[in-house]
Amino acid sequence: MRAVGIILAGGNTKRMKALSDKRAVAAMPIAGSYRSIDFALSNMTNSHVQKVAVLTQYNSRSLNEHLSSSKWWNFGRKQGGLFVFPPTITTTNSYWYRGTADAMAQNISWLKECHEPYVIISPGDCIYKLDFNRILEFHIAKRADITVVSKEIYNEDVTRFGVIKVNDDDRIVEFNEKPMISNEHLISTGVYVLRRHLLIELLEKTAMEDRYDFVQDILMRYKDLKRIYSYKMVSYWSNIATVDSYFRTNMDFLNPETRAHFWHDEPTIYTKIDDNPPAKYNPPSSVRNALVASGCIINGHVEDAILFKNVFVGSNCTIRNAIILNGVHISDNCCIQNCIVESGTTIAPGSVYVGENEIKIVT
Repeated sequence: MRAVGIILAGGNTKRMKALSDKRAVAAMPIAGSYRSIDFALSNMTNSHVQKVAVLTQYNSRSLNEHLSSSKWWNFGRKQGGLFVFPPTITTTNSYWYRGTADAMAQNISWLKECHEPYVIISPGDCIYKLDFNRILEFHIAKRADITVVSKEIYNEDVTRFGVIKVNDDDRIVEFNEKPMISNEHLISTGVYVLRRHLLIELLEKTAMEDRYDFVQDILMRYKDLKRIYSYKMVSYWSNIATVDSYFRTNMDFLNPETRAHFWHDEPTIYTKIDDNPPAKYNPPSSVRNALVASGCIINGHVEDAILFKNVFVGSNCTIRNAIILNGVHISDNCCIQNCIVESGTTIAPGSVYVGENEIKIVT
């Protein structure tokens, strides 16, 4: 692969509420055994991108622990590898990352030391599977300066994304970042391809002008000056940066087609493996339409739910339409419905948590 990868994993959002109080959004647990960043990392390694930088910042401890060994994504090699770059105080700079462009600009020396001609930029908070080789082929065929991977969405609020318009040749003619209102359906997924030397040039210009955001200060400013094209993806894609979207994305994995797409259809998605025993189901427990990760012990009734690693469900409990994160202990005679239970939480005996008009977060 003639490209290096950059994964933007330093952001945080208040729309995640209490869920992002103890971890970066890119470290959010997904589908029982994964983290959000696993999907971007797997796409990189499956596309034979051998050198990847992960830019971290906010609440990055659990994310750094997850990335402590690069072997799980096949980056443990002499040439290339996985690089984790938090903000660093130097003699010339003492700022945290002030935006996506600034995060890359503060690590521009790494880009200059690379030899690959192209760069693939991906967010760390999106769930998707994509062959970057196809995007690079599209990028070269169109003689594009920048290629933006796009997706048509119809059942979600487009105003929290970058909304784009393209002409008949797929060239972007309008780009509106998080508009107040929009009737368009084509949005940017936050995945970009461009030449490494061009990225270095643009980052140096934005840094000199005290501009910090890749979308606002590069894509939108240079829309009419650079050849920026849209590559439309048709497979599954979801951004998890709100409570509702996080809940819905996890619940999508109860659909056999979604599980087959990510777990059975080649190439697969990789993650860090924990040495936990298999889940244990004690009588008279019952489990219907649920994902139960390793290390769980089930004594109650679980339906339409996802239980992450090392969850204990006591006797006479009912867990329905819920996400139970890692290491939760649910005592006897509890009822949890339409909820997300934060990791490490202990639920007292006889507790009842029910989300009425929205998903309830239990901490």
